Amino acid sequence: MHNLQPTAALLIIGNEILSGRTQDANLNYLAKTLGKLGVRLVECRVVSDNENAIIEAVQSLSGRNDYVFTSGGIGPTHDDITTATIAKAFGKKLLRHPEAEARLRKHYKPEDINAARLKMADIPEGAELIDNPVSAAPGFILENVYVMAGVPRIMQAMLDGVSARIKGGAVTLSRTISATVTEGYIAAELTAIQEANPNVEIGSYPFIRDGKLGVSLVCRSTDVAALDKVAQELRALISKHNAQILEDN
Repeated sequence: MHNLQPTAALLIIGNEILSGRTQDANLNYLAKTLGKLGVRLVECRVVSDNENAIIEAVQSLSGRNDYVFTSGGIGPTHDDITTATIAKAFGKKLLRHPEAEARLRKHYKPEDINAARLKMADIPEGAELIDNPVSAAPGFILENVYVMAGVPRIMQAMLDGVSARIKGGAVTLSRTISATVTEGYIAAELTAIQEANPNVEIGSYPFIRDGKLGVSLVCRSTDVAALDKVAQELRALISKHNAQILEDN
């Protein structure tokens, strides 16, 4: 299944995420967007506003994935070091981008333009701008790394703007079957079904509803026939244990 899809990673940058002060809202949106495009999000890392940590993560992730998306650290303050650090990671100079500067000057009143805001027009040499329809300050694309804002509304707008250029593969489909059976009763048989169907990823997620234990079995694959086959096998397994199916879609 995996070789039918390009892979992607998300790098979340920011002390505020690691401290718990801010809760990330970008992972879910990115995963869903990429899934619809046929790109498999395989990894997410969170690093602090630390140059060495960002460089190591970007180089590592970009080397083993088709796409890397970053969020956070491209604002006007002293701790917004993402842009300069990613430029350093790829050995690029940081240059004042004329179009980025023009967008900022158009967005802000002349009296509100200052050195800190113009810092957001400094872009790695050779990078392509990512539009920011919310607050003008652009993100950028450098090699296979898409650098975006951390503010969810802005990040989502940026991602929507570049989604047309992201080349995906087969779209992953899913089936969910929830039943009143616990994992311990079906674990061995579930393992056997998974091993016999390597093109289908089976996830098992316990739950409690109305005080009763159960499990949701989620199947994911790019192969519709294989997905239907596994779903049928799971229904038979649940029936074998005299459990009730609560959800099947």
